[in-house]
Amino acid sequence: MKIAFANDPTAKEMKPEIIKHLEEKGYEVIDLGWNSDADTRDYPVYGERIGRFVAEGKAPLGIAICGTGVGISIAANKVKGIRACVCSEPYTSKLSRQHNDSNILAFGARVVGVELAKMIIDAWLDTEPLDVERHKKRVQMLGEIEERFGQEAHIS
Repeated sequence: MKIAFANDPTAKEMKPEIIKHLEEKGYEVIDLGWNSDADTRDYPVYGERIGRFVAEGKAPLGIAICGTGVGISIAANKVKGIRACVCSEPYTSKLSRQHNDSNILAFGARVVGVELAKMIIDAWLDTEPLDVERHKKRVQMLGEIEERFGQEAHIS
């Protein structure tokens, strides 16, 4: 399975270890992130890039890393069809897949260490969305909100 990967420069030291971990688990990693000082340092670029890649079906899931995970996940969530979550421990990453059918996992290189990041990733990748009506209904409701307000918010 393909996994999209994106990062800003704050994850430059963590990136090779995470990619190696994913490849050792049998995933084909598509690197969409920062790679050199010639690249932009701005996390919104990488968040949008991974969001579009996953939304276009080029990879079913993605992993995004910035300083806290928040900025890159906000950018990814601006792309229609993306449900990016920020997780700093495995339990939340597991539930984000089970309950919210998250398709991008984000975390912060300044928040978690490499070994914890691997545990967060493993919990997320080893979990499938629950086939439970209430969870499917809520994910559908998120999509409906996106349809109503995806392009621009209208305030009355």
